[in-house]
Amino acid sequence: MPASYQSPTRGDDEQEKSTSQSLETNLSAAEVTVGHVLDSKGGDIFWISPDDTVHHAVEVLRDKRIGALLIKNPQGEVAGILSERDIVRRLADTPGTTLPQTVKDLMVTKVETTTRDETLVRVLRRMTDGRFRHMPVMDEGFAIGMITIGDVVNYRLTALEYEALKLKQLIVG
Repeated sequence: MPASYQSPTRGDDEQEKSTSQSLETNLSAAEVTVGHVLDSKGGDIFWISPDDTVHHAVEVLRDKRIGALLIKNPQGEVAGILSERDIVRRLADTPGTTLPQTVKDLMVTKVETTTRDETLVRVLRRMTDGRFRHMPVMDEGFAIGMITIGDVVNYRLTALEYEALKLKQLIVG
């Protein structure tokens, strides 16, 4: 056995046990809301019109380095969402003729939305179950931001890194 190994003794049960997460950190992770993420990432939204071409949508996606666009009707309301996946699927179905098509021919019109108050855990579950990665954040009927599955994962990963750093500081002292 390595020299650093010490077999358990009867007195070991009396020592305080350590855990990687406490009840408090688990509760705090469950209570984090969409608003927390929006506050850290900002509420930038990129819109296009249903009458724009898919070619224009692809250019905006590329130039803004994003994965989905909201579609705004003439009244300024959310009319749909168009993601990279929607475009790729259409490219497979209509090779060579996709880019001149209009956005309204490809966009998803049943848009799943969230609010600032919804928990990240619930949003992540909805995205996973619905197999989509982008969700507009709404407030009183108006889009105030867009949250992605990557935002949710990044926010949680940052929180875990912070917790690990704090634990390391406690141990090293």
